[in-house]
Amino acid sequence: MEIRVINELTVEKDRITTAIMAPALQPRFAKQNSRQSGYARFVKRPADVLLAAILVVGVLSWLTPLLFIIYRLTGSGKLFYTQKRMGYNNSVFSCYKYRTMRPSRDADLQQCVADDARITPVGRFLRTTHIDELPQLVNILLGDMSFVGPRPHMLYHDQLFTRLMPGYYGHRHAVTPGLTGLAQASGYHGAVDDYFSIYHRTRLDLFYVQRCSFRLDARIILKTLTNVFKTVK
Repeated sequence: MEIRVINELTVEKDRITTAIMAPALQPRFAKQNSRQSGYARFVKRPADVLLAAILVVGVLSWLTPLLFIIYRLTGSGKLFYTQKRMGYNNSVFSCYKYRTMRPSRDADLQQCVADDARITPVGRFLRTTHIDELPQLVNILLGDMSFVGPRPHMLYHDQLFTRLMPGYYGHRHAVTPGLTGLAQASGYHGAVDDYFSIYHRTRLDLFYVQRCSFRLDARIILKTLTNVFKTVK
């Protein structure tokens, strides 16, 4: 399955000319916006820590024991799943999630797709409601992640996408990865099915890198929550 997806991505990449991509993915990263870095250090980071601490105490403190009991009763395996992801400035970190799939040897190579046989019944509910991502609140407290930023990909896919879009994709790592991002709020989440999917995600991520602000972060969070509530309904 993964080999087929890689081949299709590569073929589609060869069909798209640089002339088409360049205008949309032409950020000027040489001169960093000092206002952006100041916002990230003195506003965004303190807000991340405060909100994450509140949610860890107010939500994870009771949700984690509850899920632990449910996992034991349903035989869903271990509660937590850890995977290496690419973070800020190409640093590698351990990303935490509630486990939603059965263990497999290709977990770090094969992305989860719709109706994936590896997904457990409990895991399907957690993925649909995005509850499985909540342990990343710990990543936020540790400084590995932020509430808003480009979503971190598994290392294998990060390397693949970098080869597909050399000179562009890697600039996503100029900011701290997020629990949600502009791409996800715009409807791009889940498995990467084709080249245009990762192209548009990257285009939106690079837009965020250049335009990061409190107003944009607030809009992304609001849109993400709206999308989650629509999914639950």
